[in-house]
Amino acid sequence: MLRDITIGQYYPANSVIHRLDPRVKLMGVLSFVVSLFVFRGLAGFVSVTLALVLIIHLSKVPFDYMVRGLKPIVVILIITVIFNLFLTPGEPLVEFWKLRITWEGLEHAILMTIRLIYLILGSSVLTLTTTPNQLTDGMEQALKPLNKIHVPVHEISMMMSIALRFIPILIEETDKIMKAQLARGADFESGNLIKKAKSMVPLLVPLFVSAFRRANDLALAMEARCYRGGDGRTKMKPLKYCRRDMVAYVIIGAYFMAVVLLRMFLYFGR
Repeated sequence: MLRDITIGQYYPANSVIHRLDPRVKLMGVLSFVVSLFVFRGLAGFVSVTLALVLIIHLSKVPFDYMVRGLKPIVVILIITVIFNLFLTPGEPLVEFWKLRITWEGLEHAILMTIRLIYLILGSSVLTLTTTPNQLTDGMEQALKPLNKIHVPVHEISMMMSIALRFIPILIEETDKIMKAQLARGADFESGNLIKKAKSMVPLLVPLFVSAFRRANDLALAMEARCYRGGDGRTKMKPLKYCRRDMVAYVIIGAYFMAVVLLRMFLYFGR
């Protein structure tokens, strides 16, 4: 299960998506996420699906590798489906005891499941095709106007980059601790819920100790190198737009407008 978590991991490949400016990818992901909650009807669903399939194909990241990242959210998907099925009012489809499934609930459950899956896959493309350093620089440049209202853009970007970078490290650390505890006779599977929660203590305590130690080492290293924030700092590889980035912006804008127009057309067509 731990090896299936792909959030925060970078997949090296020579693709057009990898070569795009991180600011373009941030804008693309933002537009895609918004479009997931804007589209309606079959035409909008087909447009969003084709866009996602094309992006994954162009990224050259294996599809099965990306699907592995969906396994940790299966529980969230199941809870979402249950809540939408039984708590959405409308025309009854199935009734038993005090529970009732409606047609509207079934429709909402399917749509919300699809949106959550597409959301994870679309967001994974950003982290899988962008290194943490590029992501930090892209976020800092994209949010730079907020500096005028005294928002610590550089610090926020740095924290998010460090958090993403630490996810694979902590996953690997958890896997090592779990194997060591299993070798010592620990049991994380059997028993009721309370027993399982108690059995996680030998795993969580060393994990938190390791995480705090790594954070302290990182802080000492940054302080030893006289890190004082983003003011006056230069970039070894400053971000520069090129022709493919401009073309990507046009494609992103055209895609988003197409989804909005499809929604308006379907809405006024009813």
